[in-house]
Amino acid sequence: MQDFIHALALRAGVLLLFPAGAVHAAAQGIDRTGAEAGDDELPMLYVYATAIREDANRIASSFSVLDGDALTERAGATVGGVLDGLPGVHADTFGGGAARPGIRGQTAPRITVLSDSSALLDASDISPDHAVTADPMLVERIEVLRGPATLLYGSGAIGGVVNLLDNKVPTTMPDGIEGGVALRGATAARERALAGGVTAPLAPRLAARLEGMARRADDYRARGPEGPRVPGTWAQSGSATAGLSWIGETGYLGLAYSFRDEDYGVPGHSHEYESCHPHEATLHCGGHGEDGDHDHPDHQDADPPGIELRSARLDLRGEWQSPLTVVERIRLRASHTDYRHDERDAGAVTTRFRNQGVEARLELHHAPLRRLRGVAGVQYASTKSRAEGQEAFLPTVSSRATGLFLVEHLEVGDALHLELGARHEWLRHRPVGDPHARPALRSSGASFSGALAWRAMPSGVFTLSVARYERLPHPQELYARGIHLATNTYECGLVPSTFTCGGTGTDAALREEASRNVEAGFRGTLGAFELGMNAFYNHVDNYTHARTLDQFGDFRLVRYTQHDARFVGGEAGITWRPARHWSATLFGDVVRARFAGGEPLPRIPAARHGVRLEAGRGEFGLTLELKRVQAQRRIASFETVTPGHEMLDLTLRQHLAGTGLSWYLRGSNLLDQRVWNHGSFLAHVVPLPRRSLAFGVRLAF
Repeated sequence: MQDFIHALALRAGVLLLFPAGAVHAAAQGIDRTGAEAGDDELPMLYVYATAIREDANRIASSFSVLDGDALTERAGATVGGVLDGLPGVHADTFGGGAARPGIRGQTAPRITVLSDSSALLDASDISPDHAVTADPMLVERIEVLRGPATLLYGSGAIGGVVNLLDNKVPTTMPDGIEGGVALRGATAARERALAGGVTAPLAPRLAARLEGMARRADDYRARGPEGPRVPGTWAQSGSATAGLSWIGETGYLGLAYSFRDEDYGVPGHSHEYESCHPHEATLHCGGHGEDGDHDHPDHQDADPPGIELRSARLDLRGEWQSPLTVVERIRLRASHTDYRHDERDAGAVTTRFRNQGVEARLELHHAPLRRLRGVAGVQYASTKSRAEGQEAFLPTVSSRATGLFLVEHLEVGDALHLELGARHEWLRHRPVGDPHARPALRSSGASFSGALAWRAMPSGVFTLSVARYERLPHPQELYARGIHLATNTYECGLVPSTFTCGGTGTDAALREEASRNVEAGFRGTLGAFELGMNAFYNHVDNYTHARTLDQFGDFRLVRYTQHDARFVGGEAGITWRPARHWSATLFGDVVRARFAGGEPLPRIPAARHGVRLEAGRGEFGLTLELKRVQAQRRIASFETVTPGHEMLDLTLRQHLAGTGLSWYLRGSNLLDQRVWNHGSFLAHVVPLPRRSLAFGVRLAF
């Protein structure tokens, strides 16, 4: 069996030599639902995160879309876990309760997660053990966007944008009571989950929405050194939402209030390093009279700590069609978030995080000027984050950001489509009550992009995009100072100060981080074959990152610093669909990231490739996928090689005609492999779950 797997993976890799990687073609915008084999026209597809409503096959930005059965069957506990495996997308895993999405080797804060174009304003951009506050079981559609259109949401999202679309604010009047309910269970963590929602008309132009979910999972089973189950990987969560919307003939305006309650474990935590502190660029652990032996044995707490998270959010959403002759549409998104979580150990609160913020964005879509369509807008955000307790490695920081953006699409004939984008941002970070008197930072940056899509044939589009982004710094990169036990690090920020943390190099002047990006791609159909491929090159001047200076056991001293870096890679996929009812796909992706001196960046995911078989007849469907993740041998200083693995997944599904009822049975990691995630801070500490069976039922009415 092992020889067969490696031979199959090798053949897949050989067939996908174009930019050394590959992609799931359907996720690249080729949705063939209802199409016949051999169709020579690309079906219409819309990506709402691009803001401009036109066929996405005519735009140059690369994208992935997850909805329908694929989303229902993958809808687990975390956004990162749901998206893991899409083209160029990986999960920054941290046990069973937290997993951030990573795109092309980059993760938060260079990846922005949105709720219908509005920032979540949680604490997931500070640490990988902080959950993304979204419920995948309540999401209708997930879009992953890369390229010029990301300028709509901030130049900091140079890695990409994840847009979660839901129905908490109704946008169209329902004919009657509409809704759905879903049940899910899985064996690896004894997971039990229930989600549901209902939309109802209250008056001729008034609609209401109620939805909620509850989920509970124990420590999951894994093939690791901790025994049959991994301590601290349990998770439980619940949420409730109430929305109300006025819906007219030319638009809508609605409000939604959401509350989220989540408790989950934090694996890999150890008290062994609580006394660690820096002596300039050297890490010292233990009292000053003790021997600083760097071969201290590993130690794990018998009872891992946990996080209790509470988040309350108010969303305002509106849209007005054709308010003026020169204005096609006005779109409003605004939110207020009150987020807090307590980190508990042995029943006591050790650290408390709180983040309060507001965000608003207004988009004005001008009427078509011959072949020119576009959107201009303004975005504003104000947040105040505070941490108190033993692991409060950040001061209270008040942040304010304002951005102006413009994206224009120009049709140059029937076959050529051009895109231009620009954004200017102003940012201020100000420490509040800081005992170290660290200064405030004011900065601004401009970003530009250009792209073209050439429809060389009715069924194929070639794309090319170039962009220059100026990314403004995150508070953690500036002001971090202290122990961060979740990542087993002592962090030192960039801002100069009267104290020394990580050596005198900390006092280097903060330089502008600028990224120059080039991407080329193709998506289309050639007879019974569907293709999707992208190759990208990103050169980043003064890339801000946490550089490891010293290590004691599993604990590291890191200092935020700046070095030039480059990211090179690609995604590609080819699907053969000889008949309407079945298909075979070869897919894969790869990213390589190095500093200017040649050293690899840390936590860069390994290359992947595989094969997927899909079949359907009548009410029934089947998906079989075999994927090979290579060993990661291109490692940074203080990293170790992560072994590769094979992943075999099988899904059976049925839609009962005329009932609105469907069910699925999904087997994951059927080869029962030991799986380590090189892209995680817990790469060699916490393995991923072993073989698991998930069963789900969904009723729509």
